[in-house]
Amino acid sequence: MEFSGLLTLTVFLPLAGAIVIALLLRGDKLIRTFAALIVSADLILTVVIFAKYDSAKGGVQMIDRIRDWIPGSGGGDFAVQYFMGVDGLSVPLVLLTGLLGFVAVLASWRIGLRVREYFMWLLALQTGVMGVFISLDFLLFFLFWELELLPMFFLISIWGSEPRSKREFSAMKFLIFTLFGSALMLVGILVLFFSTGTFDMTELPAAIAGANLLLPAGVVFALLFVAFAVKLPLWPFHTWLPDAHTDAPTAGSVMLAGVLLKMGAYGMIRVSISMFPEVVTSVAWLLATAGVINIVYGAVVVFRQTDLKRLIAYSSVSHMGFVVLGLASVAGVAGTVSPLGLTGAAMQMFTHGTITGLLFLLVGFIYDKAHTRYIPDLGGLAKRMPFITLALMVAGLASLGLPGTSGFAAEILVFLGTIKVWTLATVIGATGVVFAAGYILWTIQRVMFGPIKERFEDITDATGMQFVPIAVLIIAIIVVGVYPSIISDVFASGIEPIANSLERVAQARLN
Repeated sequence: MEFSGLLTLTVFLPLAGAIVIALLLRGDKLIRTFAALIVSADLILTVVIFAKYDSAKGGVQMIDRIRDWIPGSGGGDFAVQYFMGVDGLSVPLVLLTGLLGFVAVLASWRIGLRVREYFMWLLALQTGVMGVFISLDFLLFFLFWELELLPMFFLISIWGSEPRSKREFSAMKFLIFTLFGSALMLVGILVLFFSTGTFDMTELPAAIAGANLLLPAGVVFALLFVAFAVKLPLWPFHTWLPDAHTDAPTAGSVMLAGVLLKMGAYGMIRVSISMFPEVVTSVAWLLATAGVINIVYGAVVVFRQTDLKRLIAYSSVSHMGFVVLGLASVAGVAGTVSPLGLTGAAMQMFTHGTITGLLFLLVGFIYDKAHTRYIPDLGGLAKRMPFITLALMVAGLASLGLPGTSGFAAEILVFLGTIKVWTLATVIGATGVVFAAGYILWTIQRVMFGPIKERFEDITDATGMQFVPIAVLIIAIIVVGVYPSIISDVFASGIEPIANSLERVAQARLN
């Protein structure tokens, strides 16, 4: 048994806090304060994990492992371990989850409906997402994957937008889509276990290569990939996302855009690409095509939106297309492999989390004060909301990839990594940056500038409690934009062994 305890504490601290809130605490102010203390402590733990991880050494570190976690019957073992660890791919995402969990609680300070239940579900959601990024046993991974469904369902259906029927529809749509993906994933996981005899995600790539799978490798790959594509979301599995975003409470949208979507992209890299290198190199053209469709489709549909939240939801669909385009660099038409493209895809996961998280946070604050998200009804808010306007401009410029922001650092890595591998797809995908510049600047102009509407004359800027999460995300965007290697070097250490495996497969195919 290996057990440092740091990762286990980081994963289960929010859940422990949720249990304490549910059973012991009374009084809304006390519950809010306690939830803030829990996520603050968890954020500190994620910073410690990030700082402690040695990217020069690489590999899985800070392991918590109990090998006989679930013993089998008849004297045998079911081979289910309690296995947690982090590598260069997961460490930045653990930090992102801690950061956005902290932001989500502070963004919820004015929640007045069923406060105990709200913060209980919000903290439980953080445990589910954190567990996905840290688990290295496939069954444990699946349990955490499922754990996040119920908290998000209740957050949308109870505390979402009015009317009630609309938010309940969006919550149910989210649940049905994700359960469909989960069912496919479970089948794929069980096929792998009964074919290889292990759930260990560090052993599965080699075990799969030497095993006779119960189903063809391409079928198993498809089962798992579709599950991750639904969560990403990849066109045409994306339709649940705009509804869920539009009707979720502010904190729900921050967590949904910031980290839940990244679970899909993380699964594609951790499972689909690293465990099925031969299959993924054969379908890399499909990844490139899907990525371009996401980028262009999401960007074009944005221009048709009049709800500010729905607009950002479709822009999120577009920007997640850059992740998929980066993943397509696993194999090109000449058998080339670009580790830089994979690193760019991973960077886009992190930077999209902070940028889109900030955008949804700001939209939530604007709605709280203006009581509308209908863009034609807004305008001139910069005169009354100078700080929120500044923050919206920072987030918007980062979203369109302005140099000096984290959005530029991620997108340039994707383009540099894919241009020689999938030239045409990269050129078409780059138009997404042009589209983004158009809809971001046009939206900011319509919402924040121009003559102020009479009914907004008494509107106020961000409060002290709102200032903190906004400032935290702005700092993250600027720091990574100015010094991207603080994140990219860590990601590169996790991508390198995956890229080496893909390189061997590509060379073998050429020979």
